[in-house]
Amino acid sequence: MIRISSQQVFQSGINRLQELNSNLNSTQQQISTGKRVNKPSDDPVAAARILKLDQELARVETYERNVNLADNRLKQEESALTSAIDVIQRIRELAVQAGNGSLSANDRRSISSEMKERLGQLANIGNTRDASGEYIFSGFQGSVQAFQQNDEGQYVYQGDEGQRVLEIDDGVTVPISDNGKGIFVNVPAATTGEYTNDVSGGFISGVSVVNEADLNAAYSGSFPDDITVTVDGAGDIQAQDSQGNALTVSPSVYESGEPFVVAGVEASISDITPGAGDTFTLKINERQSVFGTIENLIAGLDSIEKGTPEGRAEYDDLIALSLVNLDSAQESFILKQTELGGRMNAVESTKSFLADSSVYTNEIRSQLQDVDYAEAISNLSFQSFVLQAAQQSFAQVSQLSLFDRL
Repeated sequence: MIRISSQQVFQSGINRLQELNSNLNSTQQQISTGKRVNKPSDDPVAAARILKLDQELARVETYERNVNLADNRLKQEESALTSAIDVIQRIRELAVQAGNGSLSANDRRSISSEMKERLGQLANIGNTRDASGEYIFSGFQGSVQAFQQNDEGQYVYQGDEGQRVLEIDDGVTVPISDNGKGIFVNVPAATTGEYTNDVSGGFISGVSVVNEADLNAAYSGSFPDDITVTVDGAGDIQAQDSQGNALTVSPSVYESGEPFVVAGVEASISDITPGAGDTFTLKINERQSVFGTIENLIAGLDSIEKGTPEGRAEYDDLIALSLVNLDSAQESFILKQTELGGRMNAVESTKSFLADSSVYTNEIRSQLQDVDYAEAISNLSFQSFVLQAAQQSFAQVSQLSLFDRL
C-alpha cells in the first residue's frame, strides 16, 4: 500500500497550478509582445538564429546610414559643381563680350565689375559646407576654409589633397569627397609664351596648340615640356625642348608678327632684333587655378592699354587664353560630375541591395519570432479553462479528510 500524506497532496496540487499558471503567463506575454520567442528557453534553436539575424540587421542598418551619408555628400558636391559650371559659363560669356574691339575702357571695366562678383560667387561655391559645417572641398581638413584670399587678394587653396572614403558594405568603399586642389587649382592651362630674356623689347603672341599629335610626337612619347625659342643672327628661328633637343620650326625664317609652328604649337614674335639674344619660352602643359584665370582676366580688363600694337596683342592673347582656360575649367568640372555620377550609381545599387537584404532578413526573423495570434489566443482560452478546472479540483481535494469517513 502506498501512503500519500496531506503535504504531498498539497505540494503536488500547488506545483501543477504553478505550471499551468506559468504556461498561461507565457501565452499572455506572447500575445502582448507579438513574439513567440521572448527568452531563449522558449525555443533555444530559434533564439540562437534570431540573435544572428538581429546582428545581421544591425550591420545592414549601419551600412544603410553610411549609404545615406554618402548619397547626401555626393549629391551636394554634384550640386556645387553644377553651380560652378553655371558661373564659369557666365564668365566665359563676359570674356567673349570683352573681346569686342569696339568696347571702350569703361565698357571693359563694367564687364570686369561683374566678373569680380562672379569670382566671389565661385569662391563661395568652393567653400561649400555640409550639414555638419565642414568644408566639402578641403580634403581631410574639413574645419579649414578651402579657399581664402591672400594679401594680394588672390584666392589660395588652404586644404590638403586628402579624399574621404566611406564603407557602404562589407569590402565596398566609395569616395565621398574631392579636394578643391584637384578640381579648382590643377586645371590644364592654355599653352602660353613668355619672355625669358628681353633684349630688344619685342613680344610673343598668338600662342596655341594647333596639332596635338605633332606635339606628342615631338617628345617621342615623353611628357611634353617647355619649348625655348630664339632667333639667330641669320634670322632663323631656333627651338629646343627642356632637354636641349632641337625641334623643327616651320617656317624657320623670322618675320616680325608672322606665325610659325614648332612641335604642333603656333606662335608669332614681333619687334626683335635677330641675334640680339632674345629668348622666349612656350609653356606646355601648365596648370592654373580657375581663380587665377579669372583674376588675370579681371586685372587685364582693368589695366591693359590697347593704344599700341603690343597692348592690342597682349589684350587679344589675354582673351584667347582666358577662353581656353575657362573651357578647361568647365571640362574639369564636367569630368568630375561624370565621376560623381558613377559613384552615385554604385551607392544607389548598394542601397537597393541593402534594402532587399533587410527585407529578406526581417522575413526570416518574423517566421522564427512572431507569434501566430489565432493559435496563441486559442491556447490562451484552453489554458485558462484547464487552470480553472485545476483550481476547482484542488479546492475540493484540499478539503478531503479521513475524519469525514469516520
